[in-house]
Amino acid sequence: MSLPNEELVSLKKFYQMREQTDQLLEYIDGVVYMSPSPSTVHQRLSMRLAAQLYNLLESGDCEVFSAPFDVKLSNENIPGDKVVIPDLSVICDKSGLDDQQYTGAPTMIIEIISPSNQAHDLITKLNLYMQYGVKEYWIVNPLLNTIMVYALNEKAKYEQKDIVREKGIVTSSVLPDFSVDAEKFFQQ
Repeated sequence: MSLPNEELVSLKKFYQMREQTDQLLEYIDGVVYMSPSPSTVHQRLSMRLAAQLYNLLESGDCEVFSAPFDVKLSNENIPGDKVVIPDLSVICDKSGLDDQQYTGAPTMIIEIISPSNQAHDLITKLNLYMQYGVKEYWIVNPLLNTIMVYALNEKAKYEQKDIVREKGIVTSSVLPDFSVDAEKFFQQ
C-alpha cells in the first residue's frame, strides 16, 4: 500500500524517511510504499521457508536473506530507483552484496501476502521482478492456503509454473532440491 501522499520523493529523502520510522518502507520510482507489520501466521510461514532454504543452501553458492533486508533492483537498461524488502530473497550472485543491502536481481524471491498488500505483491512486484530478471517468484497466500510459482521463460516473461491450494507439492525450477508440501506447510 502506498503512503497517502502521492508526491514523488527522491531516493535521498526516502532514506531519511526510513531513518525516522520503524515502518517497513519500499521505494519504486519516487513513490514510497508502506508494508504492514507481519502477522503471526506470516512470521510462521516465513520462518519455515527460511529454515528450509537455509538448510538447503548452507554449503552451496546461494544464500537466503529474510526481511527486513533491502534489495535495490538494478538493471542498466531500466531507469529509476527501486528499493524493495522481499519476505525472502535467494541470492546466488553475491557480487551485489554489501553491508546494508543487495544491488541487482535475486535469483528467487518469495513474498507472503497480507490482506492489505495483495495488489502490491500480485501485480506491482510481479511485474517489477519480471522486468529486472528475478528468475523465480513465489507468492504465498495464507488467506487461501495457496502457493503460486512464476518462472521466467525464454522471452524473459513470467509463466505460472505451478499453483497448489491446501494440498500438493510445489518445486522450484531454479533450486530443484527445494520443494514445499502445502498441507504440512500451512498447518497451524
